[in-house]
Amino acid sequence: MKLLLTGAGGSASSNVLDALKLSTLDLDIIGVDSSQRMIALSAASQKFLVPHATDEEYLSDIIKLVEKYSIQVIHVQPDSEVNVLSANREKLNASIFLPDQDAIDLARDKEKFAVAMRKAAVPVPISGDGGGKLEFIQVCSELLRSVPKLWVRARTGAGSRASLPVTSTSQAVNWIEWWIQEKNLAWKDFQVSEFLPGQEYALQTVWQNGLLISAEARVRISYLYGFLTPSGQSSTPSVARTTSNPEVYEVGLNAIRALSKNPHGIFCVDMKTDFDEKIKVTEINAGRFFTTSNFFAHAGVNMPEMSVRGALGETLSPIGVGTLGDDLFWIRMVDMGFKLVHRDEIESYARVRDF
Repeated sequence: MKLLLTGAGGSASSNVLDALKLSTLDLDIIGVDSSQRMIALSAASQKFLVPHATDEEYLSDIIKLVEKYSIQVIHVQPDSEVNVLSANREKLNASIFLPDQDAIDLARDKEKFAVAMRKAAVPVPISGDGGGKLEFIQVCSELLRSVPKLWVRARTGAGSRASLPVTSTSQAVNWIEWWIQEKNLAWKDFQVSEFLPGQEYALQTVWQNGLLISAEARVRISYLYGFLTPSGQSSTPSVARTTSNPEVYEVGLNAIRALSKNPHGIFCVDMKTDFDEKIKVTEINAGRFFTTSNFFAHAGVNMPEMSVRGALGETLSPIGVGTLGDDLFWIRMVDMGFKLVHRDEIESYARVRDF
């Protein structure tokens, strides 16, 4: 079976491919990417360049590939491509395992998403945005009366795009003005919210026609090059651990059900704890996996495989929620790959001082 994998030159798509290689599916994976250099890293059997998803020729190139290679399933990974292909899914002569368009649109806008979650009684950080500089200053000033630190970030995009923790309105203004001047963003492109200092959780799920098929969560322990960022994190972990914390699952699943009346496809929920250790939802990736989707696959819960089978129209059987316990670690480092490690192995290493 031929599968088209978008964003193939990136680590997130590479990890999806790694998970699919663990499956029993007989796949011929064709990869596409907009980077002429990064696509060289992909392990796809065939690789092609496409324009960025915002280019008007992107969609026609994808359709041409689908037709030329008789592609049966498309797995979309980058946010921008999820948005374009979802909005044009009826033009694709291939199956694509995506949530409804309304859910994708709402999840992409961080501030509109936060407002919708509050209306559904899902705990989220207090937040706001402004149409212009004066409105943004007012929002920041009001929030700083309630919380000691704020989190400024772009309203759309992945990887903590344009984000910074700030403790004053002037810091927030200076940060945003740099992005406006250097990166052509605008005041309306930013959101400011309560900074959450506690543990960070990530819940990855697969749904089929409103039925929850699988849900597994991890807690991010340390980050790839987090020491180089002002916040101490970089959105993708170097070390993560499975968690069975029931509150993580309750809050995360409630958020997904508030986002979509009939969840279908992939939903990944980011959560952090506030100063009072209360879990709050920060965002949902609707339609794509987290970067480390192969963590759970190596542990025996292969959600990328489930997503492909779902796209093919197979009826998926629910396999449970939080089935992996609390003792599995996923350890990653640039140029060193990744490894699934049990707590017992980590605790078995002797210290030199104990010799």
